[in-house]
Amino acid sequence: MLTVDPLRRRAELSGDALALVDTATGRDLSYAVLDDRIARLAAHLRVAAGVDRGDRIAVLSHNGHELIELLFACARIGALLVPLNWRLAPTELIEIVEDCEPTVLVADDANAAPATAVAAATGVELHLALRGAQIDGAVDYEQALAAAGPQADPHWPAETDAWYLLYTSGTTGRPKGVIQTPRMALANLVNIGVPIDLTSADVTCNVLPMFHTGGINLYTLPTLLVGGTALVPRTFDPAEVLGLLEARTTAFFGVPAVYQLLADQPGFDAADLSGVRSWASGGAPLPVPLIHRYAERGITIRQGFGMTETGPTVFLIEEAAALSKAGSVGRPQLLAEVRIVDVDGRDVPEGEAGELLVRGPGVTPGYWQRPEATAAALEPDGWLHTDDVARRDADGHYTIVDRWKDMYISGGENVFPAEVERVLDEHPQVAESAVVGVPDDRWGEVGKAVIVPHREGELDVDDLLGHCRARLAGYKVPRHVELTDELPRNAAGKILKRELAATGTGDSA
Repeated sequence: MLTVDPLRRRAELSGDALALVDTATGRDLSYAVLDDRIARLAAHLRVAAGVDRGDRIAVLSHNGHELIELLFACARIGALLVPLNWRLAPTELIEIVEDCEPTVLVADDANAAPATAVAAATGVELHLALRGAQIDGAVDYEQALAAAGPQADPHWPAETDAWYLLYTSGTTGRPKGVIQTPRMALANLVNIGVPIDLTSADVTCNVLPMFHTGGINLYTLPTLLVGGTALVPRTFDPAEVLGLLEARTTAFFGVPAVYQLLADQPGFDAADLSGVRSWASGGAPLPVPLIHRYAERGITIRQGFGMTETGPTVFLIEEAAALSKAGSVGRPQLLAEVRIVDVDGRDVPEGEAGELLVRGPGVTPGYWQRPEATAAALEPDGWLHTDDVARRDADGHYTIVDRWKDMYISGGENVFPAEVERVLDEHPQVAESAVVGVPDDRWGEVGKAVIVPHREGELDVDDLLGHCRARLAGYKVPRHVELTDELPRNAAGKILKRELAATGTGDSA
Protein backbone atom coordinates (compact mmCIF):
# COMPACT_ATOMS: atom_id res chain seq x y z
CA MET A 1 0.00 0.00 0.00
CA LEU A 2 1.00 3.66 0.23
CA THR A 3 3.93 3.31 2.64
CA VAL A 4 6.29 5.91 1.14
CA ASP A 5 5.86 9.61 0.46
CA PRO A 6 4.53 9.66 -3.12
CA LEU A 7 5.52 13.28 -3.76
CA ARG A 8 9.10 12.61 -2.67
CA ARG A 9 9.16 9.51 -4.89
CA ARG A 10 7.63 11.41 -7.83
CA ALA A 11 10.34 14.06 -7.48
CA GLU A 12 12.93 11.28 -7.70
CA LEU A 13 11.28 9.56 -10.66
CA SER A 14 10.16 12.53 -12.75
CA GLY A 15 11.32 15.71 -11.06
CA ASP A 16 11.16 17.89 -14.19
CA ALA A 17 7.60 16.85 -15.06
CA LEU A 18 4.89 19.45 -14.51
CA ALA A 19 2.88 18.67 -11.37
CA LEU A 20 0.59 21.63 -10.65
CA VAL A 21 -0.58 24.72 -12.49
CA ASP A 22 -2.18 27.47 -10.41
CA THR A 23 -4.35 28.99 -13.12
CA ALA A 24 -5.06 32.19 -11.18
CA THR A 25 -1.40 33.17 -11.30
CA GLY A 26 -0.15 30.96 -14.12
CA ARG A 27 2.41 29.51 -11.74
CA ASP A 28 3.81 26.14 -12.83
CA LEU A 29 5.35 23.75 -10.30
CA SER A 30 7.41 20.75 -11.33
CA TYR A 31 7.50 17.71 -9.08
CA ALA A 32 11.00 18.66 -7.91
CA VAL A 33 9.98 22.21 -7.06
CA LEU A 34 6.78 21.02 -5.38
CA ASP A 35 8.73 18.51 -3.28
CA ASP A 36 11.21 21.20 -2.19
CA ARG A 37 8.42 23.60 -1.22
CA ILE A 38 6.69 20.87 0.80
CA ALA A 39 9.95 20.09 2.60
CA ARG A 40 10.48 23.74 3.50
CA LEU A 41 6.89 24.19 4.62
CA ALA A 42 7.12 21.12 6.85
CA ALA A 43 10.31 22.49 8.43
CA HIS A 44 8.72 25.87 9.05
CA LEU A 45 5.59 24.39 10.62
CA ARG A 46 7.66 22.10 12.82
CA VAL A 47 10.19 24.67 13.99
CA ALA A 48 8.50 28.08 13.78
CA ALA A 49 4.91 27.08 14.51
CA GLY A 50 5.62 24.21 16.90
CA VAL A 51 3.40 21.75 15.03
CA ASP A 52 4.04 18.19 16.18
CA ARG A 53 2.85 14.71 15.33
CA GLY A 54 -0.89 14.35 15.89
CA ASP A 55 -1.55 18.11 15.83
CA ARG A 56 -4.12 19.63 13.48
CA ILE A 57 -3.58 22.50 11.03
CA ALA A 58 -6.73 24.22 9.80
CA VAL A 59 -6.76 26.14 6.52
CA LEU A 60 -9.41 28.57 5.30
CA SER A 61 -8.56 29.24 1.68
CA HIS A 62 -9.75 29.04 -1.87
CA ASN A 63 -8.05 26.45 -4.05
CA GLY A 64 -4.39 26.75 -4.94
CA HIS A 65 -1.11 24.86 -4.93
CA GLU A 66 -0.62 25.88 -1.29
CA LEU A 67 -3.34 23.49 -0.13
CA ILE A 68 -1.56 20.55 -1.74
CA GLU A 69 1.70 21.71 -0.16
CA LEU A 70 0.00 21.89 3.23
CA LEU A 71 -1.53 18.45 2.74
CA PHE A 72 1.83 16.78 2.15
CA ALA A 73 3.70 18.93 4.68
CA CYS A 74 1.26 17.74 7.35
CA ALA A 75 1.96 14.13 6.38
CA ARG A 76 5.72 14.71 6.69
CA ILE A 77 5.20 16.02 10.21
CA GLY A 78 2.56 13.47 11.16
CA ALA A 79 0.00 16.24 11.64
CA LEU A 80 -3.54 16.36 10.22
CA LEU A 81 -4.72 18.98 7.75
CA VAL A 82 -8.27 20.30 8.20
CA PRO A 83 -9.49 22.22 5.12
CA LEU A 84 -12.33 24.50 6.21
CA ASN A 85 -15.38 25.30 4.11
CA TRP A 86 -15.03 28.97 3.18
CA ARG A 87 -18.76 29.11 2.37
CA LEU A 88 -19.66 28.68 6.05
CA ALA A 89 -20.56 31.51 8.39
CA PRO A 90 -18.03 32.33 11.14
CA THR A 91 -20.26 30.73 13.79
CA GLU A 92 -20.25 27.47 11.80
CA LEU A 93 -16.49 27.63 11.32
CA ILE A 94 -16.00 28.22 15.04
CA GLU A 95 -17.95 25.03 15.79
CA ILE A 96 -15.62 23.00 13.55
CA VAL A 97 -12.46 24.62 14.88
CA GLU A 98 -13.57 23.92 18.44
CA ASP A 99 -14.17 20.31 17.45
CA CYS A 100 -10.79 19.65 15.79
CA GLU A 101 -8.72 21.99 18.05
CA PRO A 102 -6.00 22.97 15.56
CA THR A 103 -2.60 24.18 16.68
CA VAL A 104 -2.53 26.85 13.98
CA LEU A 105 -4.84 28.36 11.37
CA VAL A 106 -3.82 29.31 7.82
CA ALA A 107 -5.83 31.72 5.64
CA ASP A 108 -5.68 33.38 2.24
CA ASP A 109 -6.47 36.94 1.19
CA ALA A 110 -10.09 36.14 0.28
CA ASN A 111 -10.81 34.69 3.73
CA ALA A 112 -8.72 36.88 6.01
CA ALA A 113 -11.69 38.51 7.74
CA PRO A 114 -13.60 35.34 8.73
CA ALA A 115 -10.32 33.64 9.67
CA THR A 116 -9.46 36.54 11.96
CA ALA A 117 -12.91 36.30 13.58
CA VAL A 118 -12.53 32.56 14.10
CA ALA A 119 -9.07 32.96 15.59
CA ALA A 120 -10.30 35.64 17.99
CA ALA A 121 -13.25 33.52 19.11
CA THR A 122 -11.32 30.27 19.58
CA GLY A 123 -7.86 31.43 20.61
CA VAL A 124 -6.17 29.46 17.82
CA GLU A 125 -3.06 31.11 16.36
CA LEU A 126 -3.56 32.52 12.86
CA HIS A 127 -0.03 31.67 11.77
CA LEU A 128 0.33 31.81 7.98
CA ALA A 129 -1.08 34.27 5.45
CA LEU A 130 -1.46 33.08 1.86
CA ARG A 131 -1.35 35.15 -1.33
CA GLY A 132 -0.36 38.41 0.26
CA ALA A 133 -3.14 38.44 2.86
CA GLN A 134 -2.72 41.21 5.41
CA ILE A 135 -3.34 39.51 8.75
CA ASP A 136 -1.96 40.91 12.02
CA GLY A 137 0.61 38.56 13.53
CA ALA A 138 0.57 36.08 10.63
CA VAL A 139 3.70 35.16 8.69
CA ASP A 140 3.71 35.58 4.91
CA TYR A 141 3.59 32.09 3.39
CA GLU A 142 6.16 32.66 0.64
CA GLN A 143 8.57 34.40 2.99
CA ALA A 144 8.27 31.51 5.45
CA LEU A 145 9.20 28.98 2.76
CA ALA A 146 12.09 31.08 1.49
CA ALA A 147 13.56 31.34 4.99
CA ALA A 148 13.21 27.66 5.88
CA GLY A 149 15.55 24.81 5.08
CA PRO A 150 14.23 21.39 4.06
CA GLN A 151 12.89 19.28 6.89
CA ALA A 152 15.27 16.68 8.23
CA ASP A 153 14.03 13.08 8.61
CA PRO A 154 10.51 13.59 7.24
CA HIS A 155 7.73 11.36 8.53
CA TRP A 156 5.20 9.47 6.42
CA PRO A 157 2.03 8.14 8.09
CA ALA A 158 1.19 4.46 8.17
CA GLU A 159 -1.47 3.43 5.68
CA THR A 160 -4.30 3.52 8.24
CA ASP A 161 -3.11 6.61 10.14
CA ALA A 162 -5.18 9.80 9.98
CA TRP A 163 -3.80 12.10 7.28
CA TYR A 164 -6.47 14.79 7.01
CA LEU A 165 -10.02 15.53 8.17
CA LEU A 166 -12.94 16.51 5.95
CA TYR A 167 -16.00 17.81 7.74
CA THR A 168 -19.37 16.69 6.43
CA SER A 169 -21.98 19.30 5.61
CA GLY A 170 -24.19 18.48 8.57
CA THR A 171 -27.58 18.20 6.82
CA THR A 172 -28.77 15.92 9.62
CA GLY A 173 -26.91 17.41 12.56
CA ARG A 174 -23.64 19.06 13.52
CA PRO A 175 -20.71 18.45 11.15
CA LYS A 176 -18.49 15.40 11.70
CA GLY A 177 -14.81 15.19 10.82
CA VAL A 178 -14.33 12.23 8.49
CA ILE A 179 -10.84 10.73 8.91
CA GLN A 180 -8.90 10.29 5.65
CA THR A 181 -5.89 7.95 5.42
CA PRO A 182 -3.13 7.11 2.92
CA ARG A 183 -4.81 3.75 2.28
CA MET A 184 -8.00 5.55 1.28
CA ALA A 185 -6.02 7.70 -1.17
CA LEU A 186 -4.48 4.66 -2.84
CA ALA A 187 -7.81 2.82 -2.96
CA ASN A 188 -9.37 5.86 -4.64
CA LEU A 189 -6.54 5.96 -7.16
CA VAL A 190 -7.40 2.38 -8.13
CA ASN A 191 -11.17 2.92 -8.04
CA ILE A 192 -11.15 6.05 -10.22
CA GLY A 193 -7.77 5.96 -11.97
CA VAL A 194 -8.17 2.48 -13.46
CA PRO A 195 -11.65 2.97 -15.00
CA ILE A 196 -10.70 6.31 -16.60
CA ASP A 197 -7.18 5.12 -17.60
CA LEU A 198 -5.47 7.96 -15.73
CA THR A 199 -1.76 8.19 -16.59
CA SER A 200 1.22 10.54 -16.37
CA ALA A 201 0.23 11.92 -19.79
CA ASP A 202 -3.05 13.30 -18.43
CA VAL A 203 -3.91 16.88 -17.57
CA THR A 204 -6.84 17.20 -15.18
CA CYS A 205 -8.76 20.31 -14.16
CA ASN A 206 -10.05 20.54 -10.59
CA VAL A 207 -13.10 22.78 -10.21
CA LEU A 208 -14.33 21.51 -6.84
CA PRO A 209 -13.31 23.18 -3.55
CA MET A 210 -10.55 21.41 -1.64
CA PHE A 211 -12.55 21.38 1.58
CA HIS A 212 -14.55 18.69 -0.25
CA THR A 213 -13.39 15.15 -1.00
CA GLY A 214 -13.96 15.81 -4.70
CA GLY A 215 -11.67 18.83 -4.61
CA ILE A 216 -8.77 16.73 -3.39
CA ASN A 217 -9.52 13.33 -4.86
CA LEU A 218 -11.28 14.02 -8.17
CA TYR A 219 -8.77 14.23 -9.64
CA THR A 220 -5.91 16.29 -8.15
CA LEU A 221 -4.43 13.74 -5.76
CA PRO A 222 -4.77 10.75 -8.14
CA THR A 223 -3.16 12.88 -10.87
CA LEU A 224 -0.15 13.61 -8.66
CA LEU A 225 0.15 9.95 -7.67
CA VAL A 226 0.44 8.87 -11.32
CA GLY A 227 2.75 11.75 -12.27
CA GLY A 228 0.33 13.78 -14.39
CA THR A 229 -0.47 17.50 -14.35
CA ALA A 230 -3.28 19.03 -12.28
CA LEU A 231 -4.74 22.40 -13.22
CA VAL A 232 -6.07 24.18 -10.13
CA PRO A 233 -8.31 27.25 -10.57
CA ARG A 234 -9.05 29.34 -7.45
CA THR A 235 -12.80 28.84 -7.71
CA PHE A 236 -15.16 27.62 -10.41
CA ASP A 237 -15.60 30.20 -13.13
CA PRO A 238 -17.52 28.62 -16.04
CA ALA A 239 -15.93 30.76 -18.75
CA GLU A 240 -12.40 30.13 -17.43
CA VAL A 241 -12.98 26.40 -17.05
CA LEU A 242 -14.49 26.08 -20.52
CA GLY A 243 -11.30 27.65 -21.84
CA LEU A 244 -9.13 25.24 -19.84
CA LEU A 245 -11.14 22.28 -21.11
CA GLU A 246 -10.66 23.44 -24.67
CA ALA A 247 -6.98 24.31 -24.33
CA ARG A 248 -5.31 21.53 -22.35
CA THR A 249 -7.52 19.23 -20.23
CA THR A 250 -7.70 15.48 -20.96
CA ALA A 251 -9.80 14.18 -18.03
CA PHE A 252 -12.52 16.06 -16.20
CA PHE A 253 -14.81 15.52 -13.21
CA GLY A 254 -17.68 17.80 -12.25
CA VAL A 255 -20.87 17.82 -10.25
CA PRO A 256 -24.20 18.31 -12.10
CA ALA A 257 -24.32 22.05 -11.36
CA VAL A 258 -20.90 22.45 -12.98
CA TYR A 259 -22.03 20.65 -16.11
CA GLN A 260 -25.17 22.77 -16.29
CA LEU A 261 -23.25 26.04 -15.92
CA LEU A 262 -20.75 24.99 -18.59
CA ALA A 263 -23.57 24.08 -20.97
CA ASP A 264 -25.14 27.50 -20.34
CA GLN A 265 -21.99 29.32 -21.47
CA PRO A 266 -22.43 31.24 -24.75
CA GLY A 267 -19.33 29.56 -26.19
CA PHE A 268 -20.22 25.99 -25.21
CA ASP A 269 -21.55 24.80 -28.56
CA ALA A 270 -18.60 26.24 -30.47
CA ALA A 271 -15.87 25.09 -28.07
CA ASP A 272 -13.55 22.36 -29.33
CA LEU A 273 -13.64 19.88 -26.45
CA SER A 274 -12.24 16.94 -28.40
CA GLY A 275 -9.08 16.92 -26.29
CA VAL A 276 -11.03 15.83 -23.19
CA ARG A 277 -11.10 12.05 -23.49
CA SER A 278 -12.83 11.32 -20.15
CA TRP A 279 -15.84 13.01 -18.55
CA ALA A 280 -17.36 11.96 -15.22
CA SER A 281 -19.89 13.27 -12.71
CA GLY A 282 -20.92 12.65 -9.12
CA GLY A 283 -22.10 14.34 -5.96
CA ALA A 284 -25.76 14.26 -7.02
CA PRO A 285 -27.84 12.61 -9.73
CA LEU A 286 -26.97 13.97 -13.17
CA PRO A 287 -30.26 14.92 -14.89
CA VAL A 288 -30.90 12.67 -17.88
CA PRO A 289 -31.73 15.65 -20.17
CA LEU A 290 -28.31 17.11 -19.35
CA ILE A 291 -26.64 13.78 -20.17
CA HIS A 292 -28.28 13.92 -23.60
CA ARG A 293 -27.41 17.61 -24.02
CA TYR A 294 -23.73 16.67 -23.83
CA ALA A 295 -24.25 13.55 -25.92
CA GLU A 296 -25.47 15.80 -28.73
CA ARG A 297 -21.99 17.32 -28.68
CA GLY A 298 -20.38 13.88 -28.82
CA ILE A 299 -19.52 13.94 -25.10
CA THR A 300 -20.29 10.92 -22.93
CA ILE A 301 -20.50 11.73 -19.22
CA ARG A 302 -20.01 8.77 -16.91
CA GLN A 303 -21.95 9.01 -13.68
CA GLY A 304 -20.44 7.68 -10.47
CA PHE A 305 -21.09 7.62 -6.76
CA GLY A 306 -19.02 8.03 -3.65
CA MET A 307 -18.93 9.70 -0.28
CA THR A 308 -16.48 11.50 1.94
CA GLU A 309 -16.56 8.32 4.05
CA THR A 310 -15.57 6.13 1.08
CA GLY A 311 -12.59 8.07 -0.11
CA PRO A 312 -14.72 8.77 -2.30
CA THR A 313 -15.08 6.50 -5.37
CA VAL A 314 -17.33 3.44 -5.11
CA PHE A 315 -19.16 3.30 -8.47
CA LEU A 316 -18.50 4.57 -11.99
CA ILE A 317 -20.56 3.53 -15.00
CA GLU A 318 -18.69 2.23 -18.03
CA GLU A 319 -18.73 4.51 -21.05
CA ALA A 320 -20.58 1.97 -23.20
CA ALA A 321 -23.58 2.01 -20.84
CA ALA A 322 -23.57 5.69 -19.88
CA LEU A 323 -26.37 6.59 -22.30
CA SER A 324 -28.36 3.36 -22.44
CA LYS A 325 -28.48 3.24 -18.63
CA ALA A 326 -28.62 6.97 -17.99
CA GLY A 327 -29.32 7.54 -14.30
CA SER A 328 -27.29 4.52 -13.16
CA VAL A 329 -23.98 4.93 -11.33
CA GLY A 330 -22.67 1.70 -12.80
CA ARG A 331 -20.95 -1.16 -11.06
CA PRO A 332 -18.72 -1.16 -7.97
CA GLN A 333 -15.07 -0.56 -8.76
CA LEU A 334 -12.10 -2.82 -8.03
CA LEU A 335 -11.54 -2.13 -4.35
CA ALA A 336 -15.16 -1.56 -3.31
CA GLU A 337 -17.50 -4.26 -2.03
CA VAL A 338 -21.22 -3.41 -1.76
CA ARG A 339 -24.48 -4.84 -0.42
CA ILE A 340 -28.10 -3.67 -0.45
CA VAL A 341 -30.04 -4.54 2.71
CA ASP A 342 -33.47 -4.06 4.25
CA VAL A 343 -34.24 -2.49 7.63
CA ASP A 344 -33.26 -5.76 9.34
CA GLY A 345 -29.88 -5.95 7.60
CA ARG A 346 -30.87 -8.74 5.22
CA ASP A 347 -29.80 -8.66 1.56
CA VAL A 348 -32.70 -7.68 -0.67
CA PRO A 349 -33.64 -9.42 -3.94
CA GLU A 350 -32.47 -8.02 -7.25
CA GLY A 351 -34.49 -4.95 -8.25
CA GLU A 352 -35.63 -4.09 -4.73
CA ALA A 353 -34.55 -0.92 -2.97
CA GLY A 354 -32.62 -1.01 0.27
CA GLU A 355 -29.79 0.66 2.13
CA LEU A 356 -26.41 0.61 0.40
CA LEU A 357 -23.51 -0.75 2.48
CA VAL A 358 -19.87 -0.39 1.39
CA ARG A 359 -16.72 -2.17 2.51
CA GLY A 360 -13.10 -1.95 1.40
CA PRO A 361 -9.80 -0.10 1.86
CA GLY A 362 -11.39 3.16 0.70
CA VAL A 363 -13.71 3.30 3.73
CA THR A 364 -12.85 5.71 6.54
CA PRO A 365 -11.82 4.28 9.92
CA GLY A 366 -14.31 6.66 11.51
CA TYR A 367 -15.17 10.16 12.66
CA TRP A 368 -12.85 12.45 14.60
CA GLN A 369 -13.51 12.09 18.33
CA ARG A 370 -17.01 10.70 17.67
CA PRO A 371 -16.93 7.05 18.80
CA GLU A 372 -20.71 6.76 18.98
CA ALA A 373 -21.16 8.11 15.45
CA THR A 374 -18.40 5.79 14.24
CA ALA A 375 -20.04 2.77 15.86
CA ALA A 376 -23.41 3.70 14.34
CA ALA A 377 -21.96 3.99 10.83
CA LEU A 378 -19.44 1.13 10.80
CA GLU A 379 -20.24 -2.50 11.52
CA PRO A 380 -17.54 -4.55 13.33
CA ASP A 381 -16.87 -6.46 10.11
CA GLY A 382 -16.14 -3.24 8.19
CA TRP A 383 -19.46 -2.55 6.44
CA LEU A 384 -20.26 1.17 6.24
CA HIS A 385 -23.88 2.28 6.40
CA THR A 386 -24.17 4.92 3.68
CA ASP A 387 -27.74 6.00 4.53
CA ASP A 388 -28.34 5.90 0.76
CA VAL A 389 -31.04 3.81 -0.89
CA ALA A 390 -29.96 1.83 -3.96
CA ARG A 391 -31.22 -0.78 -6.43
CA ARG A 392 -29.30 -3.36 -8.48
CA ASP A 393 -30.60 -4.43 -11.88
CA ALA A 394 -30.18 -7.75 -13.69
CA ASP A 395 -27.00 -6.52 -15.40
CA GLY A 396 -25.33 -5.65 -12.10
CA HIS A 397 -25.76 -1.90 -12.50
CA TYR A 398 -26.73 0.16 -9.48
CA THR A 399 -28.98 3.18 -9.18
CA ILE A 400 -29.00 5.49 -6.17
CA VAL A 401 -32.64 6.06 -5.31
CA ASP A 402 -32.60 8.46 -2.39
CA ARG A 403 -31.31 9.11 1.10
CA TRP A 404 -32.41 6.37 3.54
CA LYS A 405 -33.45 8.94 6.14
CA ASP A 406 -35.55 10.87 3.59
CA MET A 407 -37.78 7.85 2.89
CA TYR A 408 -41.28 8.00 4.36
CA ILE A 409 -44.01 5.37 4.63
CA SER A 410 -47.47 6.17 3.28
CA GLY A 411 -50.16 3.58 3.86
CA GLY A 412 -47.50 0.91 4.41
CA GLU A 413 -45.65 1.72 1.18
CA ASN A 414 -42.10 3.10 1.07
CA VAL A 415 -41.81 6.40 -0.79
CA PHE A 416 -38.44 7.76 -1.86
CA PRO A 417 -38.67 11.55 -2.38
CA ALA A 418 -35.96 11.64 -5.07
CA GLU A 419 -38.15 9.54 -7.37
CA VAL A 420 -41.01 12.02 -6.94
CA GLU A 421 -38.69 15.01 -7.35
CA ARG A 422 -37.44 13.68 -10.69
CA VAL A 423 -41.02 13.61 -11.98
CA LEU A 424 -41.81 17.07 -10.59
CA ASP A 425 -38.70 18.53 -12.19
CA GLU A 426 -39.81 17.28 -15.61
CA HIS A 427 -42.79 19.66 -15.49
CA PRO A 428 -42.10 22.76 -17.61
CA GLN A 429 -43.26 25.19 -14.90
CA VAL A 430 -41.01 23.71 -12.17
CA ALA A 431 -37.53 25.17 -11.66
CA GLU A 432 -36.72 23.15 -8.56
CA SER A 433 -38.50 20.85 -6.13
CA ALA A 434 -38.08 19.05 -2.83
CA VAL A 435 -40.37 16.42 -1.31
CA VAL A 436 -40.70 15.45 2.34
CA GLY A 437 -43.02 13.21 4.32
CA VAL A 438 -45.47 14.90 6.71
CA PRO A 439 -47.87 13.34 9.26
CA ASP A 440 -51.32 12.30 8.07
CA ASP A 441 -54.16 10.89 10.20
CA ARG A 442 -55.26 8.37 7.59
CA TRP A 443 -52.06 7.26 5.85
CA GLY A 444 -49.50 7.83 8.59
CA GLU A 445 -47.41 10.02 6.29
CA VAL A 446 -48.02 11.67 2.95
CA GLY A 447 -45.82 13.69 0.64
CA LYS A 448 -45.43 17.45 0.68
CA ALA A 449 -43.84 19.01 -2.40
CA VAL A 450 -42.14 22.37 -2.02
CA ILE A 451 -41.81 23.94 -5.46
CA VAL A 452 -39.79 26.83 -6.88
CA PRO A 453 -41.66 27.85 -10.06
CA HIS A 454 -39.80 29.02 -13.14
CA ARG A 455 -41.81 32.25 -13.00
CA GLU A 456 -43.66 33.58 -9.97
CA GLY A 457 -47.36 32.80 -10.07
CA GLU A 458 -47.14 30.69 -13.23
CA LEU A 459 -47.57 27.23 -11.74
CA ASP A 460 -50.86 25.41 -12.22
CA VAL A 461 -50.94 23.04 -9.23
CA ASP A 462 -53.75 20.90 -10.67
CA ASP A 463 -51.81 20.45 -13.90
CA LEU A 464 -48.68 19.57 -11.91
CA LEU A 465 -50.50 16.91 -9.91
CA GLY A 466 -52.03 15.49 -13.08
CA HIS A 467 -48.52 15.27 -14.49
CA CYS A 468 -47.50 13.29 -11.38
CA ARG A 469 -50.52 10.96 -11.47
CA ALA A 470 -49.69 9.99 -15.04
CA ARG A 471 -46.17 8.98 -14.03
CA LEU A 472 -46.32 7.81 -10.41
CA ALA A 473 -48.27 5.35 -8.27
CA GLY A 474 -51.06 7.10 -6.41
CA TYR A 475 -49.42 6.82 -2.99
CA LYS A 476 -46.34 8.62 -4.33
CA VAL A 477 -48.23 11.67 -5.61
CA PRO A 478 -47.78 14.57 -3.15
CA ARG A 479 -50.87 15.40 -1.11
CA HIS A 480 -49.66 18.92 -0.31
CA VAL A 481 -47.97 21.49 -2.54
CA GLU A 482 -46.24 24.60 -1.27
CA LEU A 483 -44.71 27.30 -3.50
CA THR A 484 -41.59 29.19 -2.48
CA ASP A 485 -39.03 31.57 -3.94
CA GLU A 486 -36.11 29.37 -2.90
CA LEU A 487 -35.35 26.16 -1.04
CA PRO A 488 -33.41 26.33 2.25
CA ARG A 489 -29.84 25.13 1.87
CA ASN A 490 -26.77 24.75 4.01
CA ALA A 491 -23.41 26.30 3.15
CA ALA A 492 -22.51 23.32 0.95
CA GLY A 493 -25.63 23.86 -1.15
CA LYS A 494 -27.58 20.84 0.09
CA ILE A 495 -31.30 21.23 0.69
CA LEU A 496 -32.26 21.25 4.37
CA LYS A 497 -35.25 18.92 4.24
CA ARG A 498 -35.77 18.95 7.98
CA GLU A 499 -36.66 22.65 7.66
CA LEU A 500 -39.18 21.87 4.93
CA ALA A 501 -40.81 19.20 7.06
CA ALA A 502 -41.14 21.67 9.94
CA THR A 503 -43.18 24.18 7.90
CA GLY A 504 -46.89 24.09 7.18
CA THR A 505 -48.47 21.57 4.81
CA GLY A 506 -49.52 24.11 2.19
CA ASP A 507 -52.32 23.49 -0.31
CA SER A 508 -53.89 20.03 -0.18
CA ALA A 509 -54.16 18.03 -3.35
